Amino acid sequence: MNVFYEESGAFKVGTILADNTATLQVEASHGKRIKIKTASVLLRFETPLLSEFMNQAQKIADELDTDFLWACCASNEEFVSDSLAAEYFGHTPSPIEAAAVLIMLHRSPMYFYKKGRGRYKAAPPEALKAALASQEKKRQQAELQTRYVSLLSAFDLPEEFKSQLSSLLYKSDKNTVEWKALEAASAACHLSIPRLLEKCEAIPSSHDYHVNKFLLDYFPEGTGFGALGADIEINDPLDLPVADVAAFSIDDATTTEIDDAFSVTPLKLGSFRVGIHIAAPALGITTQSALDQVAAHRLSTVYIPGRKITMLPETVIHHYTLGEERLCPALSLYLDVADDFTVTATESRIEKINVVTNLRHETLEQDFNETTLRDNNIQYPFCDELKLLWRFSCKLEELRGKTNDINNEKIDYSFEINDDHVTISERRRGSPIDKVVSELMIYVNTEWGKQLADANIAGIYRNQGNGKVKMSTSPAPHQGLGVSQYAWSSSPMRRYIDLINQRQLIAMLRNETPPYTRQHNDLLITLRNFELIYSAYGEFQRAMERYWCLRWLLQENIQKTSAQVIKENLVKLDRLPFIVRLPSLPQVSPGTFVEIEISEIDLLERSLSAKFLHKQET
Repeated sequence: MNVFYEESGAFKVGTILADNTATLQVEASHGKRIKIKTASVLLRFETPLLSEFMNQAQKIADELDTDFLWACCASNEEFVSDSLAAEYFGHTPSPIEAAAVLIMLHRSPMYFYKKGRGRYKAAPPEALKAALASQEKKRQQAELQTRYVSLLSAFDLPEEFKSQLSSLLYKSDKNTVEWKALEAASAACHLSIPRLLEKCEAIPSSHDYHVNKFLLDYFPEGTGFGALGADIEINDPLDLPVADVAAFSIDDATTTEIDDAFSVTPLKLGSFRVGIHIAAPALGITTQSALDQVAAHRLSTVYIPGRKITMLPETVIHHYTLGEERLCPALSLYLDVADDFTVTATESRIEKINVVTNLRHETLEQDFNETTLRDNNIQYPFCDELKLLWRFSCKLEELRGKTNDINNEKIDYSFEINDDHVTISERRRGSPIDKVVSELMIYVNTEWGKQLADANIAGIYRNQGNGKVKMSTSPAPHQGLGVSQYAWSSSPMRRYIDLINQRQLIAMLRNETPPYTRQHNDLLITLRNFELIYSAYGEFQRAMERYWCLRWLLQENIQKTSAQVIKENLVKLDRLPFIVRLPSLPQVSPGTFVEIEISEIDLLERSLSAKFLHKQET
């Protein structure tokens, strides 16, 4: 006796060796012996040609007209497969014919719903129609995907992809046929998807590829300000006193958001008064205004080589920037300084200041540097004031305990992009220009943070302990700077945190109720969002600086260069803020200079390959 049975969704045949009621031991046509459940048996039959049974049944099943059989069964009633076979063949079906009908029913789940062993029900017409349409759609998609893969593998972009490039590159729906084709072609060509699309000329600019990805994530509605940027009413107080000072700013040539300026006024007996003047947009940007909401959403200006995305519209920046030959509203901190450079008194004022000039790094550094500080015969604008501020800044640095700070010797890099030509310049962080600006900014942020804390007025502080920096509404030491508290207040046109702190300071000076309390929702939400956004903006800036370093290497055709070992196999390239892993580096001490060979610069991955050549002679 033989049996036709179902196992793991497949039909099989075998000869019964032992019948144990609930189970059977059978021998397959190829000789293997197995145990099956009696409930799995669909047919029992006698035939000497067991090896031909499945082939013959399959052949008959292939000839059956599925549509015709469905039409014969198109009712709400269940049926037994043997009955359908008898109707179709017009006689009691042979085992092979009965098996053929079962095979046909089993492989046609859209037409026939299985209801039990050998029992089925015809699918309702609407359900069948929908299932067949879905099947046809899948077939067409499979054909389309095959065509797409063929074109992509030949680095030919399908016409249908052109309108979907943005979503495929940045916001891909992995269920689409286009994405599946990209994945298949990518695997076949052993290329990443961006690299494949680049070879298909779908990424004409590697720079735009990186920038557009960032913009889609953080500026999905564009970087403009829409109607807000075209016509903004700014209502500053009209009765601000005008300070009797001649102020000057120090910035690089590309800076338009000039947040800070300085003044020096001689006093009696060799003492003097230092004015630290900060632009005051908080005087006109009221909380919850449309302009405030835009700034609260952006939270910071974004800086990348050759471009910036400002937190505030240009019209607002132009109104508040401390531009030269203008009277500008400002929040000022005045320091009375004795002849030994100790601060004897401080005073904060809301006022207008006369900005005489905007000094720029590029020209000022030629006159104001370590060498010229020793020569009293060199004259340049505000040279006496700058020399005095230099000596005062050295004293401030000493009081912070940072005179010999290793960070003072670090190199800062600036990027200038002109028609895709990049110039990368170095400037030592501890230069006279850098020290004057940084020390006065540290002082003003420290002092105003202290004033807010002493007045029990909420502020947002930047604290550092155990190497970790965090934002908080509670004042705490900033160990890296060596100060007791540090509240960003010096860049209110570029950071929303500074704008909030400035509002609090203005309320304090006017004896008004501050806009924010420590538990104010807007304050807490801003604090949380700012840390995330500011970190993302900074990461993008560093990534694009890395990109332009690679562009510079290609531009200058640099194939070999020196590098300094940082640790293990990490090295920093000479003249560039670029760190790369060097697997071929032998064991050498950190700080060692080595010669490396550069190859395989990848602008899409912002990476390069390099190998160690030799150590440099000291």
